[in-house]
Amino acid sequence: MTAIVASRRSAFGRLVRTEAVLFGRSAGMVLWTAVLPLIALIVIGSVHSLRRPSASLHGISYLDAYLPILMIFSLCMAAVNLLPPTLALYRERGILRRLSTTPVPPSRLLAAQALIYLTVALVVAVLMLVIAVAAYGVPLPHQLPGFVLSLLLIAAATTGIGLLIAALAPSAKAGNAMSFIAFFPLMFFAGLWIPRATMPHALRVVSDYTPLGAGVRTVQASIAGHWPPTAGLLVLLGWAVVACLLAARTFRWQ
Repeated sequence: MTAIVASRRSAFGRLVRTEAVLFGRSAGMVLWTAVLPLIALIVIGSVHSLRRPSASLHGISYLDAYLPILMIFSLCMAAVNLLPPTLALYRERGILRRLSTTPVPPSRLLAAQALIYLTVALVVAVLMLVIAVAAYGVPLPHQLPGFVLSLLLIAAATTGIGLLIAALAPSAKAGNAMSFIAFFPLMFFAGLWIPRATMPHALRVVSDYTPLGAGVRTVQASIAGHWPPTAGLLVLLGWAVVACLLAARTFRWQ
């Protein structure tokens, strides 16, 4: 039994390494997941007026408002935009079906893909925080456990949504289209185009019940030194559980 477990772990490790190499060879994936949000942060941080408190944002700066949004952008791009088309393509090419005949079940491929994309996205999110603190004077999160919990729940929610899209997509092209359709409203309610602080009250209430709107709310609270709102954490948890359960029930391996 111990030998079997060790063999499966070794096979999973090789699978993760192989998928990581394939990810690294895709310039588009690396650009969208890692480089683009970092460039956006540097551009915003380099404009002095955007680092000043703004009355329209209720006393916070545009840098403070957009830092959690850009962190979440990286997670959303990885899990919602890039993961589903990749898995749909693997299904379309019969890779998932062939994996079912090996010691590594297809579910390990899902785990490997999720691990790679979310690891990259979380590293980028932490790197953005380090740059913001070191270069632009943004304070470290005063509520670090709440900050970590928020990021993990956002990662779980976006992964669940990504897996659900992959489960429903009949082909790689359809998966790509469905991912983009989901990405824009998710990021809109996160405040990418209209910061949450400037949203009308009714729109902000709707945003509170979306995964990324709740995510921005919890991350901003933890950076400001408050424990993330319980309602926001529950919304993230609910999206993660429901999306993952639906994905598990509807996912097709071939």
